[in-house]
Amino acid sequence: MTSSILPSAADAANAAGAAAGPGSAPAPMPGARKALLLLTVVALLLPLLAYFATARSIVEIWDSSGTFTHGYVIVPISLWLVWQRRDAIAQLPAAPYWPALLLLAACGAGWLLAEFGDVQIVRHYAFVAMLPLVVLALLGKRIAWALAFPLAFLLFAVPFGDIFINPLIGVTADFTVWALRATGIPVLRDGTNFSIPSGNWSVVEACSGVRYLIASVTLGCLYAYLTFRSTWRRALFILASALVPILANGLRAYMIVMLGHLSGMTVAVGVDHLIYGWLFFGVVMFLLFWLGSLWREDAPPDQQSAPARSAAEAAASAASAPFGRFAAAVLAIAVCVGVWPAYAAWLEQREGAAAPAELSGFAAAWPQTTPFVQWSPSYPAASAELQQYYALGAGHPVGVHLRYYRKQDHNTKLISSVNRMAAEKDPHWQSVASALREENVGGRMLAVRESTLAGAGGRMLVWNWYWVDGRYTANDYLGKVLQVKQKVLTGSDDGAAVMVFSPFEDKPELARAAMREFLAANLARVDAALDANRRK
Repeated sequence: MTSSILPSAADAANAAGAAAGPGSAPAPMPGARKALLLLTVVALLLPLLAYFATARSIVEIWDSSGTFTHGYVIVPISLWLVWQRRDAIAQLPAAPYWPALLLLAACGAGWLLAEFGDVQIVRHYAFVAMLPLVVLALLGKRIAWALAFPLAFLLFAVPFGDIFINPLIGVTADFTVWALRATGIPVLRDGTNFSIPSGNWSVVEACSGVRYLIASVTLGCLYAYLTFRSTWRRALFILASALVPILANGLRAYMIVMLGHLSGMTVAVGVDHLIYGWLFFGVVMFLLFWLGSLWREDAPPDQQSAPARSAAEAAASAASAPFGRFAAAVLAIAVCVGVWPAYAAWLEQREGAAAPAELSGFAAAWPQTTPFVQWSPSYPAASAELQQYYALGAGHPVGVHLRYYRKQDHNTKLISSVNRMAAEKDPHWQSVASALREENVGGRMLAVRESTLAGAGGRMLVWNWYWVDGRYTANDYLGKVLQVKQKVLTGSDDGAAVMVFSPFEDKPELARAAMREFLAANLARVDAALDANRRK
């Protein structure tokens, strides 16, 4: 008698009886199949245990952000989709697919690099991608392919989409201003703020429509899978589910502004405009799904296949590998997923306690002056901070703000999508424009991100960039690459944010000229203050 997972004669008889009619009792699951199911559950729990902190951070984002609350239903939906395919899966042979271990190891390596660079989104995707790969490695290609969509749908649990906020804000502002002008309403625009005769409006993060887009694409993929069978219909519907909410959000913003304008700024100017927005989005999604239902394809592929096979044929096709190979696969999966967090923990322990950073040694060549503005960037607390104000004679004043980060975690990150020059709900300042610039500072080219802030006291320009591994960059992605390189080579995650700012009234070039002059005289001193903290 072999150790292969084969249905017994009684099981085959029960299966035949179940096929005889709807009143027949379902066949019991063979003992070997139950053991394999248990091994599968254990294997799927391995990534969760090894990367528990990463999984917890995903849930924390679901809990704290209304944009990603849908994450709570992704796993139940995936499990329901798997349950729907249970009969088809039972007829497929199971066997470990060893090449998938290489993909698992690659995900682990990607997670480790993301951990070094503190790139949360990569950590999240690397962790979630391990779950389908565990199924592939343990049960084989045929079963993994049969569950391809339910397994891939798990990726929607990753809280991704913040990167689209700023582009969507720009698209919404452009569309709204264009639509207002097209209907004969004069508009005075300043970045994402604009004024019409009846009042002032601003397109902020809540108006970007990113929630509509994420919800629509998630529902669109699920609807396309359940409703269509041909690839081209599914692809077209998913594309429509991405484009329609962008257009709908522009129309929503225009309608809200028009309601406020026609009502004398008494309707849709408070929280009610969010309610109107979701109602409008619900109507648009209903129409999209109704139109999709007109082209639905009801006949599932299983019903279009060959006639039902006999119990003997089904038993032969469901023959699986020896049980010992599955146990070995689980051990191999444990190694592939567990080695990376273990190495990260060892490296963290080896690094030990780091001395506190110190920026008090910075001394500018310009004389200090009294603070000319009350401002602080919306960045997390750093290991060391410094903010000082300078003026050369009666010239334009310039301020400098330094933040040095050491032993970063998910709450204290130097480079993050939530780090801004002004918080979204800052009562004093609002960011109205942002762009990358190349500045010639004393013959040295310096890449900076220039932000224009507006407040009750006037306007201000801010130049900011990063210092990582002894280099300057204003590019978030390059900054992350430098962080990873530094962590791999030295074990250090040190980095700093450098900001120089100056007020202006009508001409920002006066502020730019003052900042260039300040940096020409003091950039080397900034270098020295940061480099003094660098762990060699």
